[in-house]
Amino acid sequence: MSTRQLDRALQPKSLALVGASGRPGSRGRGVLDNIVASGFSGALHLVNPHFETIDGRPCHRNLAAIGQIPDLVVIVAPKSEVAAYVNEAADLAIPAVMVMTKDPTPGADSLFEKMRAIARHRDIRIFGPNCRLIAPRVKLNASLSALPVASGDLAVISQSYAVLYAIVAWGHAHQVGFSGMVSLGGMADVDFDDLLDYYALDPMTRAILLYVEHLEDAQGFMSAARAASRVKPVIVVRSGRHEASRRTGTHAGNLATADAIYDAAFRRAGLLRVPNIDSLFDAAEALGRVKPFNGERLAVVTNGRGVGYLAIDQLLDLDGKLADVSPATREALTPLLPDSWSGNSPVELSGDTQPEQFGQALATVLQDRANDAVLVLHAPNLLIDSRQMALAAVEAVKKHRRSSINPKPVFAVWYGADEEINHIFEDARVPHYQRGAVTGFMHMVNWRKAREALMAAPPSLPVDFAPNTVKARAVIAQAISRGHEWLAPVEISALLDAYDIPIAPARLARSPEEAAEVARLVLGRYGGCVVKIMSRDIVHKSDLGGVALDQRSIEQVVDTTRKMLDRVAAEAPEARVDGVTIHPMVRRPHARELVMGVTDDPTFGPVIVFGRGGKAVEVINDKALALPPLDLSLARALIEQTQVVRALRDYRDVPAANIDAVALLLVKISQLTADVPEIRELELNPVLADADGVVVVDARVSVAPFTGRLGVAAANPRFAVAPYPKAQERRAALKNGTPVQLRPVRPEDEEMYKVFFTHVAPEDIRLRFFGPVKEFTHAFIARLIQIDYARSFVMVAVEEATGLMLGVVRLMLDADHEKGEYAILLRSDMKGQGLGWKLMKYMIEFARADGVREIEGQVLSENGPMLSMNQALGFKIMDDPHEHGVKKVVLDLTEPPTEAAIRPDK
Repeated sequence: MSTRQLDRALQPKSLALVGASGRPGSRGRGVLDNIVASGFSGALHLVNPHFETIDGRPCHRNLAAIGQIPDLVVIVAPKSEVAAYVNEAADLAIPAVMVMTKDPTPGADSLFEKMRAIARHRDIRIFGPNCRLIAPRVKLNASLSALPVASGDLAVISQSYAVLYAIVAWGHAHQVGFSGMVSLGGMADVDFDDLLDYYALDPMTRAILLYVEHLEDAQGFMSAARAASRVKPVIVVRSGRHEASRRTGTHAGNLATADAIYDAAFRRAGLLRVPNIDSLFDAAEALGRVKPFNGERLAVVTNGRGVGYLAIDQLLDLDGKLADVSPATREALTPLLPDSWSGNSPVELSGDTQPEQFGQALATVLQDRANDAVLVLHAPNLLIDSRQMALAAVEAVKKHRRSSINPKPVFAVWYGADEEINHIFEDARVPHYQRGAVTGFMHMVNWRKAREALMAAPPSLPVDFAPNTVKARAVIAQAISRGHEWLAPVEISALLDAYDIPIAPARLARSPEEAAEVARLVLGRYGGCVVKIMSRDIVHKSDLGGVALDQRSIEQVVDTTRKMLDRVAAEAPEARVDGVTIHPMVRRPHARELVMGVTDDPTFGPVIVFGRGGKAVEVINDKALALPPLDLSLARALIEQTQVVRALRDYRDVPAANIDAVALLLVKISQLTADVPEIRELELNPVLADADGVVVVDARVSVAPFTGRLGVAAANPRFAVAPYPKAQERRAALKNGTPVQLRPVRPEDEEMYKVFFTHVAPEDIRLRFFGPVKEFTHAFIARLIQIDYARSFVMVAVEEATGLMLGVVRLMLDADHEKGEYAILLRSDMKGQGLGWKLMKYMIEFARADGVREIEGQVLSENGPMLSMNQALGFKIMDDPHEHGVKKVVLDLTEPPTEAAIRPDK
């Protein structure tokens, strides 16, 4: 993924159309007509060896004959000619091509594979094949859409050109404009990641709409989507919600359907998912006209009781909040409303209310601090003029906007509205609907919640959680060396013990006689035991009668063991049986049965599953999914998504279960799969949870060899979301002997940052941020601490004795991990202690290990100490061509480091 050369491709100043045609009805003719009709503002060159001119325009035999280097080449030529044209474009150093030609044929000789091979070996960006591009800002319509597209601030990224055309038609009908529209097609090179990165940084784009069918690079998508959703709304709709999912060896794995995993991924990325195209339009209608707002209390103003109550029902069905009416507003509204009004929402005017009264009532509600947004509904009748009512409503909204610093959003429903009424609302940029207004409002609310969850500072883990990773890896390595796919109960107990996960212990008995000896020990301590068949070939033991609960005597255990072995031998003769395992019978009368585990998805890698446990886990299907890594905040949010959370709370004479213990157990299995990538399936079922905590009654673990490399983060590289890189932590000492910890920044470091900034002089702040910073708000600090570890290296220095932050260095990597931009800031009283040198050298060391080729930065010309350090570390210093008074510093990591950079005494 990379935004390299996308500026020229997506906002081209010159264009070559390869395959342009004068033949009516051809694709080349249709695309040419669209480009001309849209009024493309740049130079247009036509290429087709079969024409000398088309409509009076010269037509060139090939790209070289143009004599200029266009920003973008659009190809609609026959499939057999496409690869040659793309290679020619690369030879001419043309930055990008867009291949509209379609090729449904899979395989090594497909157009997709040819385009991918060229993109990997040539310095050119390739859109498609089967791609479409609309860039309204430069009046370019390189598609076969039959309708014009207005310029605006919504970007559309679609995997389907049919969906793209549908959005074009909707935008045309509703006078909504777009900053850019791309249907990705085959994605041989440019994909979702690239365009998310591009439009996230595009100042002319306020929101991004996505249509997704499938993803190939989950890590790239998640990284780009999380970055984009931090700065603007990203709305996604995905098809294939009911597609068949693969079956696995665990209940947890079978609960993780493909669409549920996509849903968890979208949620983790801070995206707002909507169920269908209609809902996407509802969201776009709101996003196109309403700025993001705080709060979620919706007031309802209507001239009809029935439609008002129907809207309220829908709001409550969607878990929305109905606003109260404050006493002062109630008093002001009373003269305007009929005596039958209840004094609460909906604010109900009579059917014959005149426009002036209607507008006055709406204006009064807009001034009420008890609501955050207003839904206004109008049902037509013969006694009133719907157009005049619309004008009155719009005038009330305009008056509110003029008098308010942060005006409230208004959503309008005008039943039976004609084109004239629609234009009244569109000209005033008031989102209006025949239906879907409540849904549009809730989309805005849910997007804000998703963004807040993404930016939230999670609580720290308990300091006493220190897993024994070495022990866990040894257990797994031994099982794999023996060729085992599923761990034995004894191995599982050792694995979970390494991560302080309580599980009922298991003892192996190879015969009924050995079972008697083991049972004697277990029964003497617990009063009861459980017998389970021991076979790595039998995953679901209950299906073959391989689990017997509450065995109360040695004789019962012996008899049960003999019958169990005989039945399995008869019904599963191919299964390798090692005997039985004896477990204590866990009795916790008020415990709730839960299931939690990890499954391995081909696209997103490890996925955490949580829900109601027991034998009927798949029948009940009460589950929620999340992508690891989890912290306590994310774990609690996962629990809250299920119905079983209600049972975990106290009811009647049953005390509440320890939800904190449940959340911590989820975090522990998340950390386990981060540390041990050989784990492919893990299921804890049931987990008993009550007021005293949690205990695992049964567990299954599937393993497989891991052939990848852990990399600089020393964590599972199959994670779609990069985990906290604990391996980067290290200790150091300042010149005065003060011990410090150097570690990656964490989301919970917000308060530490606030204290840190109080120890940085205003002049040092100015040198770092190139200007004064008046207030260090949550939003400001969140941008510094809410990072993607896959893209960023942010190392803080923390004094070990006090926990105070002393300094920080940042290296923000480009999408290709080839270049990075650095910045550094120390507490003003830390200068001269060698901390800046340590942070800079560690940052450079990390960059070399990660394969980064170049580090650059901007330094004010007056910042002599920083420039001196740059020079000693091998940076080349030059004037920044774009910023007066600023030096650009560049370090080429492909060259050997300077002596100062490797000298340990600095």
